[in-house]
Amino acid sequence: MKVLITGGAGYIGTELCRKLNQNPEVSHITVLDNLSQDNYNLFLHSQIKPGKVKFIKGELLDSRTLDSIVKNVDVVYHLAAENTDDEKLHHLHEQVNNWGTAELIYAVEDSNVKQFVYLSSTEVYGYSEEEFDVYSMLEPSSSLGNSKLRGEQHVERIMSKINTQIIRLGNVFGYGVSMKMKGILNNLLFDSHFVGKISIHGTGMQKHPFISLEKTTNILSNMIGGKLDSGVYNLVDYNKSIMDLVESIQKHHPDIEMIFTNQHLELPKQMVKIDDRIMKFYDGRPMSFEDEMIELKNHFETSSI
Repeated sequence: MKVLITGGAGYIGTELCRKLNQNPEVSHITVLDNLSQDNYNLFLHSQIKPGKVKFIKGELLDSRTLDSIVKNVDVVYHLAAENTDDEKLHHLHEQVNNWGTAELIYAVEDSNVKQFVYLSSTEVYGYSEEEFDVYSMLEPSSSLGNSKLRGEQHVERIMSKINTQIIRLGNVFGYGVSMKMKGILNNLLFDSHFVGKISIHGTGMQKHPFISLEKTTNILSNMIGGKLDSGVYNLVDYNKSIMDLVESIQKHHPDIEMIFTNQHLELPKQMVKIDDRIMKFYDGRPMSFEDEMIELKNHFETSSI
């Protein structure tokens, strides 16, 4: 199989590329990325040897480049996105997540692609006191969520023709060679270990859905080859409040300083039902939330300054 990974030099993309590179059924991997995050660890520290991985620096809105790449692949993992949850980035969200996805789908429609995997976000649900599942009404309350929903709508066009999965991903945490600290848990653990204090906005009781990077990329890599029916799936493993995360951190850093800002605010919550249809594709070693926290902490300790 020949595979295209858009956003393949990113946090998730690098680890997915590493796993697919080890799959003997995958003969060729094309990574398309514009390197907008200035992250070069795919090339420097991924330990991917020259061979079946080819890198192309390019943009999703470059239809000519997309057409030439897509016509030669069997499977597309569409990870490229602007995922920063900042309303000031509305234009960038629309440009990348909405129109960039539209251009990719146009190219796929004129190709022989057999499987398309779109990494969406649980942001498409919005917020509620109730738990969301894949049948819940979609009411995104952010620019990011709205743009991801627009992306889903483009992808839905090919569902009747191609094996297609829309994956609504929760907050990803854990060590990876292209690791970023924008995620809630990665940021808290980094600050607790290297800074000695953590900041908590609001009461800390707001819940979010989480899943580790290892489980995310293991599942995505195991889906290849049409093993999962076309449809919409939630990729989450836990629903944790910020204070749940803090309590886990305190077990390892009991003297951590906590700074609360706007502690009177009850911030929006999001809880997402675990989707066993996709979680069954995880075939790594069983790991609890605490196990995954310790593993990330250990990576920080081995690189302490």
